[in-house]
Amino acid sequence: MRLWHKFAIGSAAGILLAGAALFALDAADKAFPPPLAKADVVSAEVLDADGQLLRAFATSEGRWRLKTTVADIDPQFLRMLIAYEDQRFYDHDGVDAWALGRAATQFIRNGRIVSGASTLSMQVARLIEPRAGRSLSAKLLQLVRAVQIERRLSKEQILDLYLTHAPYGGNLEGVRAASLAYFGKEPRRLTVAEAALLVALPQLPERRRPDRNLKAAQEARKRVLERVAVAEAVGDGEAERAEAVAIPPRRLQLPALGAHVAEAALRKEPDVLKHQTTLKKQVQQGLESVARAAAMKLGPKLSLAMVMADAQTGAIVGEVGSADYFDASRSGWIDMTRVNRSPGSTLKPFIYGLAFEQGLVSQETIIEDRPADFFGYRPRNFDMSYQGDVTVREALQLSLNVPAVKLLDAVGPSRLLVRFRRAEVRPVLPPNETPGLAIGLGGIGITLKDLVQLYTALANRGQPARLGDGITGQPAELDGEALLEPVAVWNVADILSGVIPPAGAPQRGIAYKTGTSYGYRDAWSVGYDGRYVLGVWVGRPDNSAVPGLTGYGTAAPILFEAFAKSGISTTPLPRPPAGAVRIAQSELPISQRRFALNASGLLVASGREPAPQIVYPPEGAHIDLGAGAGDLSPLMLKLQGGRAPFRWLANGKPLPDLSRRRTQQWLPDGGGYSKLTVIDSAGRAASVGVFID
Repeated sequence: MRLWHKFAIGSAAGILLAGAALFALDAADKAFPPPLAKADVVSAEVLDADGQLLRAFATSEGRWRLKTTVADIDPQFLRMLIAYEDQRFYDHDGVDAWALGRAATQFIRNGRIVSGASTLSMQVARLIEPRAGRSLSAKLLQLVRAVQIERRLSKEQILDLYLTHAPYGGNLEGVRAASLAYFGKEPRRLTVAEAALLVALPQLPERRRPDRNLKAAQEARKRVLERVAVAEAVGDGEAERAEAVAIPPRRLQLPALGAHVAEAALRKEPDVLKHQTTLKKQVQQGLESVARAAAMKLGPKLSLAMVMADAQTGAIVGEVGSADYFDASRSGWIDMTRVNRSPGSTLKPFIYGLAFEQGLVSQETIIEDRPADFFGYRPRNFDMSYQGDVTVREALQLSLNVPAVKLLDAVGPSRLLVRFRRAEVRPVLPPNETPGLAIGLGGIGITLKDLVQLYTALANRGQPARLGDGITGQPAELDGEALLEPVAVWNVADILSGVIPPAGAPQRGIAYKTGTSYGYRDAWSVGYDGRYVLGVWVGRPDNSAVPGLTGYGTAAPILFEAFAKSGISTTPLPRPPAGAVRIAQSELPISQRRFALNASGLLVASGREPAPQIVYPPEGAHIDLGAGAGDLSPLMLKLQGGRAPFRWLANGKPLPDLSRRRTQQWLPDGGGYSKLTVIDSAGRAASVGVFID
């Protein structure tokens, strides 16, 4: 009984001592936890709309440390890593007792370290809490920390830490940074040779860097591939084939796309580690490659900017703020997409659009290109010559100045700016000046981004899109009216799509317009298809003159090359809307055959006071308003001449209200033949017969 009594007391004491030891260990574990918070210090990343890396920023210590998870890595790499570094990773609790015993036995037999016993958990402990030396106390701390880490994290989380913090030489840390730097790609799909190199480098990263010591890197990779467990993990014969693959001898630059957008994203939310943008990586790469090549040809001190936007959503899919962000000679840090500059002739399409909308002209209307005096303002063409009588179509395609100013005088500069406000674009007028005719030739300030926003209306049947900032998601839609009516927009696109591309540029089915500001300070080109708008600006950031700089000769070739290298397939321009038709000059109403204004500002065909004349729809026209589908659209009616107010009649029945405008909408009751009549205040009338389809 006494022996049993002693055994019971001893057992109880042992249990108490074990419990006390466990309590002490648990208390120590809570009092001195592993510094896992340090593991959260990673590089900030800027991503494209699809989550692809555009640019990374080094940490405050200057490290390229991209957060990496198991999901980001090729599974074969993980199998090779565990086979080489820690075969019992999923079985131990941070310390591999079998490996420790093997390493100790080998050390006693050989008097030196033959193999290590460090687990991946122990390596993670060393990475997040580095020690200067390799003392016994440091190794013991690693053992303790490994156990602590295993108690707190899952195996997958431990692998995530290793994949993020493993050293790869220089300031590279983590598998993603190393894969991008040595192979130029994300590590989602690695070859056996690439995976083996990434497994080998962290043991002695500085000695094995392929950009510094290619031979050492080759030998280290060979040792990984010759490990039996690794060979089994990669499959029969793969290791031998991988040994023959060359190792990249140089380190690549990590992605640095969209510099200005990336900097803006970081300033906007400095504490966020991942910034989503609306940019498309493929588009951004294409635009930047074109910008770099163009900068080499442009010469010193010149910069360029580009904005490509989705005309339907307003999302900026590509943006280049300067020729080279890091080129101080070009003031590359200045985002020229946000700087007000003179737009040259790039606003002319909107002048013509208003003239089409108001029924002042058709494409084949004759307009004079001769010296003219507008109360002291005497516009001249870019080449100082004049073409005489030209059609409106030719005048816009040739970007003639006098016809554009004549039309602006007719539609009114203030009305043009009011239309711009529908797109939430407010150009900057010179100090203490009111809107004048000079705005049609660039006498106004506008940013490239706002210019592209205006052109989204031309690509989107008259409805402008609000452009985002390239950082946030899809911008809110504009609530205002259309910038121009669909028929007027079609007429503009029909003309601009016929402009001859620059020499050597392919015909891409886009409509485009160029512009050159006064004094050769700015060269512009803006083009669009049925979905995307691309704007290009070239000039000096200090606004100095650049002799020989022109929109057609300098900016347009960049526009066409950028469209080609953006990777975006051309979307056909919108189909003609109901009522859109190009009428031959011989079939135009008399008042539309030649554009001229009398002293009262009325369009005339001769010197006398004109009678009202319906210019749209033309006599006998068949107009598709959807009668067959049973859902009729309204028909736009346009007239010239006459004296307001006007009374419209449809099939003898008056429309509800008198109108002082020369445009009116009429909703037919059904399809078939209809007769439209307008009567002015002097009692003069004009009529046309049309067929509603």
